[in-house]
Amino acid sequence: MTFQIGSVLLDACVLAILAKEDTYGYRLTQQIKETLGVSESTLYPVLRRLQKEELLETYDVAVMGRNRRYYRLTDEGLEKNKEYKREWVYFSRKITTILEGGNVND
Repeated sequence: MTFQIGSVLLDACVLAILAKEDTYGYRLTQQIKETLGVSESTLYPVLRRLQKEELLETYDVAVMGRNRRYYRLTDEGLEKNKEYKREWVYFSRKITTILEGGNVND
């Protein structure tokens, strides 16, 4: 990918995926990796930080004799996801305007 992915955009993507459904860490990291080209080693610290900020929480499910750690949004995480979506609409419109040669003040 040509554009660098900042931490806020990465947070927004993680929260958006989890807003759809709870998922386990490996699956979540693979979805982000496939879409944004970000490594797994980048994503697990993001998950830990979002958990520390109380935007998501974890629970374990036994799968074939091993625990699989699932992530889900807290109420605060759901609100943050909504905030990121609103901000993204505003931000992406401004960027599109600039890239298409328009004036952002119009």
